[in-house]
Amino acid sequence: MKTLIPPLVAGLMFGFGLALSGMTDTHKVIGFLDIFGAWDYDLAFVMGGAVLVALISYRWISRRQRSLLGFPFEHADHQGIDRQLLLGSVCFGVGWGLFGYCPGPAIISILYLETANWLFLAAMVAGMWTASGRQITS
Repeated sequence: MKTLIPPLVAGLMFGFGLALSGMTDTHKVIGFLDIFGAWDYDLAFVMGGAVLVALISYRWISRRQRSLLGFPFEHADHQGIDRQLLLGSVCFGVGWGLFGYCPGPAIISILYLETANWLFLAAMVAGMWTASGRQITS
């Protein structure tokens, strides 16, 4: 149980933040992406706040070997830009631009009980499941 509570609390906080900032509203997200039309800059402030918190937190956390709960930190085993990263980024961007959801808000959106949200979530999970069994080689 000790290993399940921290991610649950983090997920609830993330979901609450998404709902509070309005980022579960696809019209806001698509409005942000419409830089040559009726641009909605709200998402820029949300992202700026998140980046600021992440920068401060990372500097503090990077000096530690373990989390506050005693778990070791995991780091990426490679760096750089490869084919897998580029293809994943394109898929993420296309899904975000077409529908206005990325994974976090997509999960929260099922609370709206709209069929389109459930279909998007199902397609996203299917894509993640498919990708988890394959490695794209460059």
